[in-house]
Amino acid sequence: MSRIVSIHSFRGGTGKSNTTANVAALLAAEGRRVGVVDTDILSPGIHVLFGLDQDDVGHSLNSYLWGRCTMPEAAYEVTPPGLDGDGRIWLVPSSVAAQDIARVMHDGYDVGRLGDGFRGLIDALGLDVLILDTHPGLNEETLLAIAMSDALAIVLRPDHQDYEGTQVTVAVARKLAVPTMVLVVNKTPAVFDEDEVRERVEKAYDCRVATVVPHSDELMALSSGGVFAVDHPDHPVTGRYRGLAAELMA
Repeated sequence: MSRIVSIHSFRGGTGKSNTTANVAALLAAEGRRVGVVDTDILSPGIHVLFGLDQDDVGHSLNSYLWGRCTMPEAAYEVTPPGLDGDGRIWLVPSSVAAQDIARVMHDGYDVGRLGDGFRGLIDALGLDVLILDTHPGLNEETLLAIAMSDALAIVLRPDHQDYEGTQVTVAVARKLAVPTMVLVVNKTPAVFDEDEVRERVEKAYDCRVATVVPHSDELMALSSGGVFAVDHPDHPVTGRYRGLAAELMA
C-alpha cells in the first residue's frame, strides 16, 4: 500500500520545501520509490532543491490540471546522484512561467483533478510514498491534499505569527481526521532550550512534536543549492529529518 504524506505550513519561509526534499531523499535512501508533487502552484520552488531546470520541463502540474497531459507525463526523475541505496525520486513540478501563474490566479482550475492525478501517479510509478509539498495557508487544493493524506507534518518556526496560524491548520486537520499529524519546529535558534520548546508547542496544540530542528549555518549556506541530507548525511540536522521521515511512515 502506498502512503500519501503532506508537508504543510501556515506561512511561507518556514523551510517547508526543504523539509519535503530532505524527507524524500532519506526515504529514497532506504530503498523506497518516492514521488513528490509541488502543489504550491502560485510560488513553486522545490524543483531548485532537486536541481531540475525549468527550461528542461515540458509538462508540469499546470499542464495536467489544464488537461494537456497525464500526471505521470509531468513527472521527472530527480534522484540525487550522491544518494545511497536503490530508491528513486520523481518530482511533478509546478510551472514558474509568469503567464502560467497568472492564468492560475485569473482562471483557476479543476481542483478535483488532483485526487485522480495523485492516484494515477502512484499506480504508474509504483510509488511507496507520495509527498505533497503544499501551498502555505489554507485553500482548496491544500484542504484536498490534507484530506487525502495518511500523514501530515505541519512546519512552524518558534515565532508568534507561526504559532497563531498553526492553530488554525491543526484544527482543520483534526476535522478532516488525518490519521497521523505531527508538528516540526524548524529554524530554532541555538539560545532556545529544545525540550522547553517541544513542551510548550505540544501543550499549545495538544499535538506531538516530531522533531525540533535547530538553526544550521551549513543548511543556510547551501542556499537551496541541493538536498542537505544528501550532502551532509551525518549532520545532526539530517538526524532530525531522518527521525521525522520514520514517524511519517510509521
